[in-house]
Amino acid sequence: MSGHSKWKTNKGKKGAADAKRGATFTKIIKELVVVARDGGGNPDSNPRLRAIMQKAKEANMPSDNIKMAIKRGTGELPGVVYEAVMYEAYGPGGVAILIDSLTDNKNRTTAEIRNIMSKKGGNMAGAGSVSWMFTQKGYISVAKESIKEDDLMNIVLDAGAEDMKHEEDTYEIFTAIADLENVKQALTDKGIKWIDAELTMIPSSTIKVAGHEARQVLSLVETLEEHDDVQQVYANFDIPDEILNEDSSDEK
Repeated sequence: MSGHSKWKTNKGKKGAADAKRGATFTKIIKELVVVARDGGGNPDSNPRLRAIMQKAKEANMPSDNIKMAIKRGTGELPGVVYEAVMYEAYGPGGVAILIDSLTDNKNRTTAEIRNIMSKKGGNMAGAGSVSWMFTQKGYISVAKESIKEDDLMNIVLDAGAEDMKHEEDTYEIFTAIADLENVKQALTDKGIKWIDAELTMIPSSTIKVAGHEARQVLSLVETLEEHDDVQQVYANFDIPDEILNEDSSDEK
């Protein structure tokens, strides 16, 4: 988890925010529609919706866009019907990959995901082959330079966090789905800014990959994330920092 999160954070810093803003909005809107459809449009009783609404606000999405997406989900407004599909796969080096997608044409998306996997050295897997390795949790990363470990631990545990670990430059905080926003609010109340905060899938174990194989994995994951129907990609790789900090886009 930590390797994958660190790479995503580094990649986000390198990318031009404006260039990706439209794609980000599109993916968040799809999430809002589906989560409101499945759990209702009231964020007080739908913690997943509450978390995605907060993500939309952090991405500076206009409030009207958020409201309209929720109304399309609850049926108050007409809209496209999206189907949630979770693809399971293995990447180079045996890395386990979960591909969370929302699509209005499952056959098209499946064919396109399969094509990416084939070109990038991965293989599709059967249902249950990979998903058993992952558990959905809230995840927050905080820069070590911003607060002492003991102080941060006291704040987040009191707010409902389940665990906290430390990497070289960051603290990683893990919560139950319903407690993510409570922990974020506790950090906000103390003036502590986070690097990343999201609902994610945490692997029970990781696989070390290096060299050319590691670059292949990163290129595969990045290509999958760029697909219009892919919301999130989760993987259990553990890759050296020097490779995580590279640009994987040229890797074939």
